[in-house]
Amino acid sequence: MDFNPCMKHQLIRKTVREFVESEIKPHVALMDKESRFPWEIIEKMKPLNFFGLQVPKIYGGADLDTISYAITIEELSRVSAALGLCVTVHNSVGIFPILKFGTKEQQNRFIPAMASGDSIGAFCLTEANAGSDAGGVETNAVETKDGFILNGTKIFVTNGGVCGTILVFAVSEGRDKKNYASVFIVEKDCPGFSVGEIEDLCGMRANPVSSLFFEDCKVPETNLLGKMGQGMKIGLIALDTGRIGIAAQALGIAQAAFESSVSYAKERQQFNKPLSKFQTIQNYLAEMATKIDASRLLVYRAAACKDSGKAFSEASSMAKLYCSATAKEVTDMAVQIHGGYGYSKEYDVERYFRDAKVTQIYEGTSEVQKMVIARSILSKPS
Repeated sequence: MDFNPCMKHQLIRKTVREFVESEIKPHVALMDKESRFPWEIIEKMKPLNFFGLQVPKIYGGADLDTISYAITIEELSRVSAALGLCVTVHNSVGIFPILKFGTKEQQNRFIPAMASGDSIGAFCLTEANAGSDAGGVETNAVETKDGFILNGTKIFVTNGGVCGTILVFAVSEGRDKKNYASVFIVEKDCPGFSVGEIEDLCGMRANPVSSLFFEDCKVPETNLLGKMGQGMKIGLIALDTGRIGIAAQALGIAQAAFESSVSYAKERQQFNKPLSKFQTIQNYLAEMATKIDASRLLVYRAAACKDSGKAFSEASSMAKLYCSATAKEVTDMAVQIHGGYGYSKEYDVERYFRDAKVTQIYEGTSEVQKMVIARSILSKPS
């Protein structure tokens, strides 16, 4: 096993880091303060293929391997977790299901605009009574001679306020919710589709999370993704893929908090010596570095499993579980190292601290990850 990144991966990290440091970092604090989605930055990201990271080149994508994808999300999230969230959700649970389950006609129709960033993707599963319980979906789809009519409300939709291509989980009326959910591709100009107010969230404030409403929303038959009743299958495979991206996002947040802490510990003086000379601070930094390294290896393992065609559900859940816990613990220690300044918006670690927590919630809570891991373990022969 080779733990040294290849030249391609080193170049991708360098390229992404240079871009985010120069084009995104100067604006992050204001984006967070104003809860503003930075369209001007998105336009600069489009030519660099941030929105088509693993899309085949025939559709205008970069066709990257999953480790390269994870590195990109990590480096982006190291500076702006909110933009990292936008990009990973768009690429993983937005584009990937269409590439895997869509017809050639659907791929030709939807993927080029998504890969270019002209149409941002969203994944709509969560409802008032459906989240961790994916079988609780109440949005319904009625089949007509012209297609389908959707009625329902989706909540906490990442990219909701800016989405152009939306994957919607709905159940056929009178059918078993757990076994007959389906996925529909809804475009923002579909009659009956509307966007709710942007949520005022604790963290990830530059991502326009919102509710989406479907009121007699007319969807043509050609927009059914996969087959009727395949919703649960499509959703679970999409989430397995998405969890690698969220793990990488959490890793990026932790890395940023760690780098800020090392720098601060070397500069801040107490009792006539820098904080870095105190054993307690050294212990914090050692623990942070170890957790981050372990997290990165888990992300790369999950990504390598996916690229090699092996089952990766357990590996992606382990990566997401551990990386999100690491982000929360490392940002907490970072605030502690910074003391009162760490609790002030004057320093970035306060934002990292807020951003980290939600990585333990979306795309499957930590409790759900443990369920997935345990089921995988118990399904194996003794």
